[in-house]
Amino acid sequence: MKPDSIKDGLWSSRFSEPTDAFVQRFTASVPFDKRLYWHDIEGSKTHARMLARIGALSAAECDTIVTALDALRDAIERGEIEWSIALEDVHMNIEARLTERIGDVGKKLHMGRSRNDQVATDIRLYLRAEIDAIVGQLHLLMAALVDLAEREAATILPGYTHLQTAQPVTFGHHMLAWFEMFCRDRDRLCDCRQRVNVLSLGAAALAGTSFPIDRDFTARALGFEGIAENSLDAVSDRDFAIEFAACAALILMHLSRCSEELVLWSSQAFDFIEIGDAFCTGSSIMPQKKNPDVPELVRGKSGRVYGHLMGLLTLMKSQPLSYNKDNQEDKEPLFDIIDTVKGCLRVYTDLVPAIAIKRERMREAARHGYSTATDLADYLAGKGVPFRDAHAAVGRVVRYAIAERKDLAELTLAELRQFSTCVEDDVFEVLTLEGSVAARNHFGGTAPEQVRAAVQRARQRLAVKKGKA
Repeated sequence: MKPDSIKDGLWSSRFSEPTDAFVQRFTASVPFDKRLYWHDIEGSKTHARMLARIGALSAAECDTIVTALDALRDAIERGEIEWSIALEDVHMNIEARLTERIGDVGKKLHMGRSRNDQVATDIRLYLRAEIDAIVGQLHLLMAALVDLAEREAATILPGYTHLQTAQPVTFGHHMLAWFEMFCRDRDRLCDCRQRVNVLSLGAAALAGTSFPIDRDFTARALGFEGIAENSLDAVSDRDFAIEFAACAALILMHLSRCSEELVLWSSQAFDFIEIGDAFCTGSSIMPQKKNPDVPELVRGKSGRVYGHLMGLLTLMKSQPLSYNKDNQEDKEPLFDIIDTVKGCLRVYTDLVPAIAIKRERMREAARHGYSTATDLADYLAGKGVPFRDAHAAVGRVVRYAIAERKDLAELTLAELRQFSTCVEDDVFEVLTLEGSVAARNHFGGTAPEQVRAAVQRARQRLAVKKGKA
């Protein structure tokens, strides 16, 4: 018996004429959901063991099914299985192949379940594993950022607001800001995983099953931390996939922000860094070009993930309970989100160590734009001048310096005292770039001492989370 003909015994006996060939192709999901095969087989093996536990299968029948499923999985991994459009999806393909191999025993496997709760379980198993993989990749990227932050803990560059020079900061401090973004992403994924890790199997089509199933056994065997309490919700819920998509969109938003800075910093206008040649491309017409294609492409892929998130929300927004065929459309965007996030994180993990820092260029840029003006205002406030008065006085100093084409640190004591008699010789200690960053010597500040302390805390946070994984 050919596997395709087994479909007649699965559901088509209800119909008086065959499915239209185009409709068959149009409704089939196996071209993309076949990637769930490993999780479908693991779920089926556990379901068989549960059926044997409640007496619905004999021990021998269970062993036959489990052994055949293991052999089928190995055959799939060797590329020996031809997936059939006629069998619609990964579940029916596997069941048909199983029945082809072991006969009527294979037909008993579907007792007490439906493809509705089966696919929900498969997606949860798959997504749980992919979340773990993404968290692991985030860990590698965060570790690379911490290494770079430690190396550049005292490297000065301009800090910006509104993309205008604001105050000097350290490059290490800036890299740790990126680290914090991804730390939140990791924590969100770990939190999302709890809601992914809930067993749907046992809900059957929508109302549960008349078999005396043991859902606690199935949940423990598959590593689920919870069991879906309502059968209607269990088969129709895709909140967990949407929540993951939202977490992924935030990851890509953060990567896009990092990409934008790398693109700016590597331009001739900034010239703060050079990205390794392995992560850039040239021009087909302009031989001098070195384009930051990797960060640009990652920046662009954020829109792809945002679109999938909106697509999933739209998919679910008007669905009545319980399961609907609409839900077949959840897999392709979910799979593409996963592939996109993993690819972007991987390339960034390799890219970060390949960034060459142009320290002198950064420092020179920080000298312009009067980035130590706030330090001068703080200095005057420390001398007893009300801060708003100090702020106004420094505004006049900056206006004067602009007219004289001088940096604040280049003004003489006499020039500074024109605007406040509180200014003394010690003022020049706060007008230097090094003095400015060193003054921010508090928890969360940009002082090199604080950056190095933050690096050690970051390493501890990475070690704790790694230990829990």
